[in-house]
Amino acid sequence: MAEKKAAKTIQEINRKIKEGKVVVVTADEMTDLIKKKGPKKASQEIDVVTTGTFAPMCSSGAFINFGHAKPGIKSSRVLLNGVPGYAGLAAVDVYIGATAPAEDDPLNRVHPGQFKYGGGHVIHDLVAGKKINLKVTAHGTDCYPNRDFKKRITLEDLPHSTLLNPRNAYQNYNCAINLSKKTIYTYMGVIKPNAGNANYSTSGQLSPLLNDPYYLTIGLGTRIFLGGAKGYVIGPGTQHNPNVKRNKNGVPLSPAGTLMVMGNLKEMDPRWVAGVSMLGYGCSLAVGVGVPIPILNEEMARFTGVSDEEIFTQVIDYGNDYPKGEATSLGQVNYAELKSGTIRFKGQDVPTTPLSSYPRAIEIAHILKGWIEKGEFLLTEPQEMLPSAL
Repeated sequence: MAEKKAAKTIQEINRKIKEGKVVVVTADEMTDLIKKKGPKKASQEIDVVTTGTFAPMCSSGAFINFGHAKPGIKSSRVLLNGVPGYAGLAAVDVYIGATAPAEDDPLNRVHPGQFKYGGGHVIHDLVAGKKINLKVTAHGTDCYPNRDFKKRITLEDLPHSTLLNPRNAYQNYNCAINLSKKTIYTYMGVIKPNAGNANYSTSGQLSPLLNDPYYLTIGLGTRIFLGGAKGYVIGPGTQHNPNVKRNKNGVPLSPAGTLMVMGNLKEMDPRWVAGVSMLGYGCSLAVGVGVPIPILNEEMARFTGVSDEEIFTQVIDYGNDYPKGEATSLGQVNYAELKSGTIRFKGQDVPTTPLSSYPRAIEIAHILKGWIEKGEFLLTEPQEMLPSAL
């Protein structure tokens, strides 16, 4: 695909934001506009399209500095409300991962495990202003002699706290079914035997990377909505894979791009960073992410006009194939079909269940739209683009 010259620039759009003249629509509104007016007219009228997604995103966590104790301590083991964090960073730095279970969790020894509390819940409780039990142990050194430290802390007590998620906002994902004869418990939720249900986890036409399929406006430094606050893309997420088969409109037909993102935990809202317990699988964190897409030219207008009918994903058997590392496609469905509540699979109607919340995705897109229209949120010029299939 040849590079298209921008009809507008991010600097020009930011000037319109500051002057209160910017025209912003949400991605679902842009889909309707493209159908009515076409991409050329829409690119002339619209400056920014806002997107949104809210779903469990396991590859998430927070860097926390809990402050120096007296006497000083060099942490070797840290528990936050009984959930272990990774302490191999520095004296009082710790990373708490969203999927870390509580130390005394029975896990799946009593199957299916409930995973009532884990790292995602710790992060949610901190953002919600709750007090957390901090327990630190150490081997002791000449400069940090303390071997044991306990304290009740809140988010405001922490000198530093950053949400830093290695992999969020997956660009498309599988539709999961179960062709085995038993119920299975997965990161895609509970899946009934004999194709009893089909689960999916993407907000479709509102999803950030589905509105910029080749990552032409997203990269290092892109300012985004993250957890109810202003955050940033800091690069491609882990498992970022742009080189997958795509439709003629550029939309990938299977899991593709991902984002590594960060933001100030103290500015976030517990509504948009919520601890999740997934029966029989584990803990996670539901994260709200919204990315503004600048409409620099007709091509970007066309991309952001994508509809659920044009976004397809693969049906994968999580009962047999996926656990073996053989994610063979058993067919494909579009998001209009998935969102209808039923898909047709091998001659039978299969009920569908979303893990992502479309109403919450719409809410995120509208919040981000409001920030931009009020002049509270400027777009940023990426310093380095995400790796692309182009």
